[in-house]
Amino acid sequence: MTVLVDMKVTLSTAEPRRHAEPTARAIELTHLVFERPDLSRAEAFLRDFGLTVVTRTDDVLLLRGTAPSAYGYRVHRAGKARFVGLGLAVASRDELLRLSRLAGATPIAPATYPGGGEQTVLSDPSGFVVEVLHGRQSAEELPTREPLALNVGKVARRINHGQRPPVVPPAVIRLGHVALEVADYQATARFYTQHLGLVPSDIQVLPDGSPAVAFLRLDRGAQPTDHHTLALVQGLEPRLNHSAYELVDADAVGMGQRVLRERGYQHAWGIGRHILGSQIFDYWSDEHGDKHEHYCDGDLFTADTPPGVSAVSREAMAQWGQPMPSSFTRPSLSLRALLAAARNLRRSPDLSLEKVLTLARLFG
Repeated sequence: MTVLVDMKVTLSTAEPRRHAEPTARAIELTHLVFERPDLSRAEAFLRDFGLTVVTRTDDVLLLRGTAPSAYGYRVHRAGKARFVGLGLAVASRDELLRLSRLAGATPIAPATYPGGGEQTVLSDPSGFVVEVLHGRQSAEELPTREPLALNVGKVARRINHGQRPPVVPPAVIRLGHVALEVADYQATARFYTQHLGLVPSDIQVLPDGSPAVAFLRLDRGAQPTDHHTLALVQGLEPRLNHSAYELVDADAVGMGQRVLRERGYQHAWGIGRHILGSQIFDYWSDEHGDKHEHYCDGDLFTADTPPGVSAVSREAMAQWGQPMPSSFTRPSLSLRALLAAARNLRRSPDLSLEKVLTLARLFG
Protein backbone atom coordinates (compact mmCIF):
# COMPACT_ATOMS: atom_id res chain seq x y z
CA MET A 1 0.00 0.00 0.00
CA THR A 2 1.29 3.46 -0.90
CA VAL A 3 -0.47 6.46 0.63
CA LEU A 4 0.13 9.65 -1.36
CA VAL A 5 0.27 12.73 0.84
CA ASP A 6 1.93 15.22 -1.52
CA MET A 7 4.27 15.04 -4.47
CA LYS A 8 7.26 14.33 -2.24
CA VAL A 9 6.36 12.11 0.74
CA THR A 10 4.74 8.67 0.58
CA LEU A 11 4.28 5.71 2.90
CA SER A 12 5.50 2.52 1.22
CA THR A 13 4.41 -0.07 3.81
CA ALA A 14 1.13 -1.72 4.75
CA GLU A 15 1.22 -0.53 8.36
CA PRO A 16 0.31 1.56 10.19
CA ARG A 17 -3.20 1.96 8.82
CA ARG A 18 -6.77 2.13 10.06
CA HIS A 19 -8.55 -1.24 10.27
CA ALA A 20 -12.26 -1.16 9.49
CA GLU A 21 -13.20 -3.93 11.93
CA PRO A 22 -10.56 -4.34 14.64
CA THR A 23 -10.87 -7.10 17.21
CA ALA A 24 -11.48 -4.43 19.88
CA ARG A 25 -11.14 -0.68 20.30
CA ALA A 26 -9.08 0.52 23.23
CA ILE A 27 -10.61 3.56 24.94
CA GLU A 28 -7.90 4.45 27.47
CA LEU A 29 -4.23 4.02 28.28
CA THR A 30 -4.60 2.93 31.89
CA HIS A 31 -1.09 2.26 33.22
CA LEU A 32 2.51 1.28 32.60
CA VAL A 33 4.45 -1.54 34.25
CA PHE A 34 8.13 -1.39 35.24
CA GLU A 35 10.58 -3.52 37.21
CA ARG A 36 13.17 -1.94 39.48
CA PRO A 37 15.72 -3.32 41.96
CA ASP A 38 15.10 -0.52 44.50
CA LEU A 39 11.52 0.63 45.05
CA SER A 40 12.56 3.42 47.41
CA ARG A 41 14.78 5.05 44.81
CA ALA A 42 12.08 4.61 42.16
CA GLU A 43 9.53 6.21 44.48
CA ALA A 44 11.80 9.18 45.22
CA PHE A 45 12.19 10.04 41.53
CA LEU A 46 8.52 9.55 40.72
CA ARG A 47 7.38 11.70 43.66
CA ASP A 48 9.78 14.45 42.60
CA PHE A 49 8.45 14.07 39.05
CA GLY A 50 4.92 14.76 40.35
CA LEU A 51 3.18 11.41 40.80
CA THR A 52 1.31 10.44 43.98
CA VAL A 53 1.76 7.10 45.75
CA VAL A 54 -1.38 4.97 45.89
CA THR A 55 0.10 2.04 47.81
CA ARG A 56 3.48 0.49 48.53
CA THR A 57 4.44 -2.99 49.68
CA ASP A 58 7.81 -4.72 49.81
CA ASP A 59 7.30 -5.89 46.23
CA VAL A 60 4.98 -3.45 44.42
CA LEU A 61 4.69 0.34 44.16
CA LEU A 62 1.60 1.97 42.63
CA LEU A 63 1.34 5.67 41.73
CA ARG A 64 -1.22 7.92 40.06
CA GLY A 65 -1.94 11.45 38.88
CA THR A 66 -4.73 13.79 39.98
CA ALA A 67 -7.22 12.51 37.38
CA PRO A 68 -9.75 9.92 38.60
CA SER A 69 -7.72 6.88 37.55
CA ALA A 70 -7.06 4.23 40.19
CA TYR A 71 -3.36 4.12 39.28
CA GLY A 72 -1.22 4.79 36.22
CA TYR A 73 2.28 3.59 37.12
CA ARG A 74 3.16 0.19 38.59
CA VAL A 75 6.64 -0.84 39.72
CA HIS A 76 7.59 -4.39 40.72
CA ARG A 77 10.72 -5.16 42.69
CA ALA A 78 13.09 -7.27 40.57
CA GLY A 79 16.78 -7.94 40.20
CA LYS A 80 17.17 -5.78 37.07
CA ALA A 81 15.51 -2.60 35.80
CA ARG A 82 13.12 -3.26 32.92
CA PHE A 83 10.11 -1.77 31.17
CA VAL A 84 7.51 -4.55 31.09
CA GLY A 85 4.50 -3.18 29.24
CA LEU A 86 1.29 -1.18 29.24
CA GLY A 87 -2.38 -1.39 30.16
CA LEU A 88 -5.33 -0.49 27.94
CA ALA A 89 -9.05 -0.45 28.66
CA VAL A 90 -11.88 -1.59 26.36
CA ALA A 91 -15.54 -0.60 26.61
CA SER A 92 -17.22 -4.02 26.58
CA ARG A 93 -16.71 -7.50 27.96
CA ASP A 94 -17.38 -8.90 24.48
CA GLU A 95 -14.25 -7.12 23.27
CA LEU A 96 -12.28 -8.50 26.19
CA LEU A 97 -13.56 -11.98 25.35
CA ARG A 98 -12.50 -11.64 21.70
CA LEU A 99 -9.04 -10.52 22.76
CA SER A 100 -8.73 -13.43 25.20
CA ARG A 101 -9.12 -15.80 22.23
CA LEU A 102 -6.02 -14.48 20.47
CA ALA A 103 -2.96 -16.71 20.38
CA GLY A 104 -1.00 -16.44 23.62
CA ALA A 105 -3.65 -14.48 25.52
CA THR A 106 -4.53 -15.43 29.08
CA PRO A 107 -8.09 -16.38 30.09
CA ILE A 108 -10.20 -13.54 31.48
CA ALA A 109 -9.57 -13.13 35.20
CA PRO A 110 -10.25 -10.54 37.91
CA ALA A 111 -7.78 -7.64 37.94
CA THR A 112 -6.20 -7.60 41.41
CA TYR A 113 -4.90 -4.02 41.53
CA PRO A 114 -6.83 -0.84 42.53
CA GLY A 115 -9.76 -0.20 40.21
CA GLY A 116 -10.51 -3.89 39.82
CA GLY A 117 -12.45 -5.08 36.80
CA GLU A 118 -11.42 -8.00 34.61
CA GLN A 119 -8.44 -8.46 32.33
CA THR A 120 -6.75 -10.58 29.74
CA VAL A 121 -3.00 -10.33 29.25
CA LEU A 122 -1.49 -10.27 25.77
CA SER A 123 2.05 -10.06 24.43
CA ASP A 124 2.68 -7.89 21.40
CA PRO A 125 5.03 -9.06 18.61
CA SER A 126 7.92 -7.14 20.17
CA GLY A 127 7.48 -8.90 23.52
CA PHE A 128 5.86 -6.08 25.50
CA VAL A 129 3.10 -7.15 27.91
CA VAL A 130 -0.34 -5.65 27.20
CA GLU A 131 -2.85 -5.88 30.06
CA VAL A 132 -6.33 -5.23 28.65
CA LEU A 133 -8.95 -4.23 31.21
CA HIS A 134 -12.72 -3.96 31.28
CA GLY A 135 -14.87 -2.67 34.13
CA ARG A 136 -12.11 -0.80 35.95
CA GLN A 137 -13.57 1.59 38.52
CA SER A 138 -12.53 5.23 38.79
CA ALA A 139 -10.96 6.76 41.88
CA GLU A 140 -11.68 10.11 43.46
CA GLU A 141 -10.04 13.03 41.68
CA LEU A 142 -7.21 14.65 43.64
CA PRO A 143 -7.03 18.42 44.20
CA THR A 144 -4.62 20.48 42.10
CA ARG A 145 -4.17 24.13 41.17
CA GLU A 146 -6.04 25.76 38.31
CA PRO A 147 -4.17 26.88 35.18
CA LEU A 148 -2.54 30.26 35.72
CA ALA A 149 -4.44 33.29 34.41
CA LEU A 150 -2.48 34.78 31.49
CA ASN A 151 -2.47 38.28 30.08
CA VAL A 152 -2.40 37.58 26.32
CA GLY A 153 -2.23 40.48 23.88
CA LYS A 154 -5.24 42.70 24.43
CA VAL A 155 -6.95 40.17 26.73
CA ALA A 156 -6.16 40.95 30.38
CA ARG A 157 -7.15 38.24 32.85
CA ARG A 158 -4.82 39.17 35.69
CA ILE A 159 -4.86 42.65 37.26
CA ASN A 160 -2.98 43.87 40.35
CA HIS A 161 -1.26 40.58 41.23
CA GLY A 162 1.68 38.54 39.94
CA GLN A 163 2.40 34.94 39.01
CA ARG A 164 3.84 32.97 41.93
CA PRO A 165 3.32 29.21 41.41
CA PRO A 166 4.72 27.21 44.33
CA VAL A 167 8.21 25.76 44.06
CA VAL A 168 7.14 22.13 44.45
CA PRO A 169 6.99 19.12 42.10
CA PRO A 170 4.26 19.78 39.53
CA ALA A 171 1.16 17.64 40.00
CA VAL A 172 0.92 15.10 37.18
CA ILE A 173 -2.67 14.97 35.93
CA ARG A 174 -2.49 11.67 34.05
CA LEU A 175 -0.46 9.29 31.97
CA GLY A 176 -0.72 10.56 28.41
CA HIS A 177 1.25 8.28 26.09
CA VAL A 178 4.11 5.84 25.72
CA ALA A 179 6.68 5.59 22.92
CA LEU A 180 8.24 2.21 22.11
CA GLU A 181 11.21 1.36 19.92
CA VAL A 182 10.72 -1.89 18.01
CA ALA A 183 12.71 -3.95 15.52
CA ASP A 184 9.64 -5.74 14.08
CA TYR A 185 7.80 -2.59 13.09
CA GLN A 186 5.14 -3.94 10.71
CA ALA A 187 4.00 -6.80 12.94
CA THR A 188 3.91 -4.61 16.04
CA ALA A 189 1.99 -1.82 14.33
CA ARG A 190 -0.49 -4.35 12.92
CA PHE A 191 -1.07 -5.80 16.40
CA TYR A 192 -2.16 -2.43 17.82
CA THR A 193 -4.19 -1.30 14.81
CA GLN A 194 -5.88 -4.63 14.00
CA HIS A 195 -6.53 -5.94 17.51
CA LEU A 196 -6.81 -2.77 19.65
CA GLY A 197 -8.22 -0.35 17.09
CA LEU A 198 -5.55 2.35 17.24
CA VAL A 199 -5.39 4.65 14.21
CA PRO A 200 -2.48 6.71 12.84
CA SER A 201 -2.46 10.46 13.38
CA ASP A 202 0.96 11.17 11.83
CA ILE A 203 3.64 9.00 10.26
CA GLN A 204 7.22 10.12 9.73
CA VAL A 205 8.98 8.21 6.96
CA LEU A 206 12.52 7.55 5.75
CA PRO A 207 13.56 8.36 2.16
CA ASP A 208 12.46 4.87 1.04
CA GLY A 209 8.94 5.53 2.39
CA SER A 210 9.19 3.15 5.34
CA PRO A 211 7.96 4.48 8.69
CA ALA A 212 10.51 5.70 11.20
CA VAL A 213 7.99 7.04 13.72
CA ALA A 214 4.21 6.59 13.85
CA PHE A 215 1.88 8.37 16.25
CA LEU A 216 -1.18 6.22 16.98
CA ARG A 217 -4.30 7.44 18.77
CA LEU A 218 -7.40 5.85 20.25
CA ASP A 219 -10.52 5.63 18.10
CA ARG A 220 -13.28 7.16 20.23
CA GLY A 221 -15.49 8.31 17.39
CA ALA A 222 -16.59 11.93 17.72
CA GLN A 223 -15.01 12.27 21.17
CA PRO A 224 -11.66 14.09 20.84
CA THR A 225 -8.66 12.10 22.01
CA ASP A 226 -4.93 12.72 22.31
CA HIS A 227 -2.96 13.05 19.08
CA HIS A 228 -1.16 9.91 20.17
CA THR A 229 -1.51 7.35 22.91
CA LEU A 230 1.19 5.07 21.49
CA ALA A 231 4.17 6.05 19.36
CA LEU A 232 6.13 3.36 17.55
CA VAL A 233 9.73 4.06 16.57
CA GLN A 234 11.81 1.92 14.21
CA GLY A 235 14.72 0.73 16.30
CA LEU A 236 17.28 -2.03 16.57
CA GLU A 237 15.62 -3.83 19.50
CA PRO A 238 12.45 -3.56 21.61
CA ARG A 239 12.82 -0.95 24.35
CA LEU A 240 11.04 1.96 25.95
CA ASN A 241 11.74 5.30 24.28
CA HIS A 242 9.79 7.41 26.79
CA SER A 243 6.55 7.77 28.72
CA ALA A 244 4.63 11.06 28.96
CA TYR A 245 2.53 12.73 31.67
CA GLU A 246 0.20 15.70 31.32
CA LEU A 247 0.58 18.83 33.49
CA VAL A 248 -1.84 21.72 33.93
CA ASP A 249 0.09 24.42 32.02
CA ALA A 250 3.47 25.59 30.74
CA ASP A 251 4.42 27.07 34.13
CA ALA A 252 4.03 23.60 35.62
CA VAL A 253 6.39 22.24 32.95
CA GLY A 254 8.89 24.99 33.79
CA MET A 255 8.57 24.41 37.52
CA GLY A 256 9.12 20.70 36.95
CA GLN A 257 12.40 21.52 35.24
CA ARG A 258 13.49 23.73 38.13
CA VAL A 259 12.62 21.18 40.82
CA LEU A 260 14.15 18.20 39.02
CA ARG A 261 17.34 20.09 38.18
CA GLU A 262 17.73 21.33 41.76
CA ARG A 263 17.29 17.75 43.04
CA GLY A 264 20.06 16.45 40.79
CA TYR A 265 18.24 14.41 38.15
CA GLN A 266 19.43 13.89 34.57
CA HIS A 267 17.86 16.19 31.98
CA ALA A 268 17.18 14.55 28.59
CA TRP A 269 15.65 17.27 26.36
CA GLY A 270 13.58 20.46 26.56
CA ILE A 271 11.82 22.76 27.12
CA GLY A 272 10.31 23.06 23.64
CA ARG A 273 7.13 22.56 21.62
CA HIS A 274 6.68 19.53 19.38
CA ILE A 275 5.49 19.86 15.80
CA LEU A 276 3.41 16.66 15.66
CA GLY A 277 1.09 16.69 18.67
CA SER A 278 2.06 20.30 19.54
CA GLN A 279 2.88 19.54 23.19
CA ILE A 280 5.09 21.85 25.22
CA PHE A 281 7.54 19.25 26.54
CA ASP A 282 10.42 18.58 28.91
CA TYR A 283 12.11 15.16 29.30
CA TRP A 284 13.92 13.76 32.34
CA SER A 285 15.68 10.41 32.83
CA ASP A 286 15.47 8.27 35.92
CA GLU A 287 18.56 6.51 37.29
CA HIS A 288 18.10 3.66 34.81
CA GLY A 289 17.96 5.95 31.78
CA ASP A 290 14.21 5.67 31.17
CA LYS A 291 12.90 9.00 29.90
CA HIS A 292 9.82 10.60 31.46
CA GLU A 293 8.14 13.54 29.73
CA HIS A 294 6.26 16.44 31.33
CA TYR A 295 3.92 18.02 28.78
CA CYS A 296 0.92 20.31 28.39
CA ASP A 297 -1.26 21.71 25.59
CA GLY A 298 -1.35 18.66 23.31
CA ASP A 299 -3.51 18.33 20.18
CA LEU A 300 -6.84 16.48 20.27
CA PHE A 301 -8.27 14.63 17.25
CA THR A 302 -11.60 13.02 16.46
CA ALA A 303 -11.72 9.66 14.70
CA ASP A 304 -12.42 11.05 11.22
CA THR A 305 -9.16 13.02 10.94
CA PRO A 306 -6.97 11.41 8.24
CA PRO A 307 -3.31 10.64 8.91
CA GLY A 308 -0.48 12.93 7.92
CA VAL A 309 2.73 11.64 6.36
CA SER A 310 5.96 13.61 6.46
CA ALA A 311 9.70 13.11 6.20
CA VAL A 312 11.51 12.29 9.43
CA SER A 313 14.35 14.51 10.55
CA ARG A 314 15.83 16.01 13.68
CA GLU A 315 14.31 19.36 12.69
CA ALA A 316 10.83 17.81 12.44
CA MET A 317 10.77 17.01 16.17
CA ALA A 318 10.23 20.50 17.60
CA GLN A 319 8.96 23.94 16.58
CA TRP A 320 11.18 25.79 19.05
CA GLY A 321 13.47 25.15 21.97
CA GLN A 322 16.67 23.18 22.33
CA PRO A 323 17.39 21.00 19.26
CA MET A 324 16.90 17.32 20.00
CA PRO A 325 20.26 16.04 21.31
CA SER A 326 21.79 12.96 19.71
CA SER A 327 21.76 11.30 23.14
CA PHE A 328 17.95 11.28 23.03
CA THR A 329 17.84 8.53 20.38
CA ARG A 330 21.27 6.95 20.82
CA PRO A 331 20.91 3.15 21.21
CA SER A 332 22.50 1.28 24.08
CA LEU A 333 26.09 0.18 23.43
CA SER A 334 26.04 -2.69 25.92
CA LEU A 335 27.14 -6.13 24.72
CA ARG A 336 23.58 -7.41 25.16
CA ALA A 337 22.15 -4.58 23.05
CA LEU A 338 24.77 -5.00 20.32
CA LEU A 339 24.08 -8.74 20.12
CA ALA A 340 20.33 -8.09 19.96
CA ALA A 341 20.83 -5.52 17.20
CA ALA A 342 22.96 -7.97 15.18
CA ARG A 343 20.38 -10.72 15.65
CA ASN A 344 17.50 -8.45 14.61
CA LEU A 345 19.37 -7.22 11.54
CA ARG A 346 19.53 -10.83 10.34
CA ARG A 347 15.99 -11.73 11.37
CA SER A 348 13.62 -8.76 11.07
CA PRO A 349 12.10 -7.95 7.66
CA ASP A 350 11.89 -4.30 8.75
CA LEU A 351 15.62 -3.84 9.32
CA SER A 352 18.53 -3.55 6.94
CA LEU A 353 22.03 -2.20 7.21
CA GLU A 354 21.05 0.63 4.85
CA LYS A 355 18.14 1.60 7.09
CA VAL A 356 20.32 1.53 10.20
CA LEU A 357 22.89 3.78 8.51
CA THR A 358 20.12 6.16 7.41
CA LEU A 359 18.75 6.40 10.95
CA ALA A 360 22.27 6.98 12.28
CA ARG A 361 22.80 9.76 9.74
CA LEU A 362 19.51 11.45 10.60
CA PHE A 363 19.78 11.21 14.39
CA GLY A 364 23.36 10.28 15.24
